[in-house]
Amino acid sequence: MPVPEPALMLRPGTLAVVVALAGLSACAEQVQAPREPGVCYAMTRPDGEVAFNVVARDQPQIEFCAARLEEMRLRFLRLGGTTREVTGAFQGQFIFVDARGVSFSRSLDGARFFALARTGDGRLAMPGAIQSDIDVLGVVTEAEAPAFPGAPGN
Repeated sequence: MPVPEPALMLRPGTLAVVVALAGLSACAEQVQAPREPGVCYAMTRPDGEVAFNVVARDQPQIEFCAARLEEMRLRFLRLGGTTREVTGAFQGQFIFVDARGVSFSRSLDGARFFALARTGDGRLAMPGAIQSDIDVLGVVTEAEAPAFPGAPGN
């Protein structure tokens, strides 16, 4: 009977400890997004603690909150900031603004729904709208420049 390699052997109880730690991490308190109706928050982590700061009130939809977070991100960049990703919250959902666009999630580390994509010039748009513009316009080709009157060769 072959003897297992020492690197592959587990000490008795090691597996139990790993399983117990995984179970405890699942029970750890998860960050919950504020649920106040119409209030848009920016999430920060000063000193490792999560804090939510009000960005705007009376926002009718999550997309409006995402736009307020994008405005905040751009203002900070114009002032010399270096933060290119912003996390916010709106009525119990998290909002993630990054180089790809905007996505939403019910938790910080859960699956994300991709909601707004960046256009070629950096603006935010619905992903379907970008594709439909491509379908309507087709492939753009560069036309030959018009000849100038009085130029040599005319």
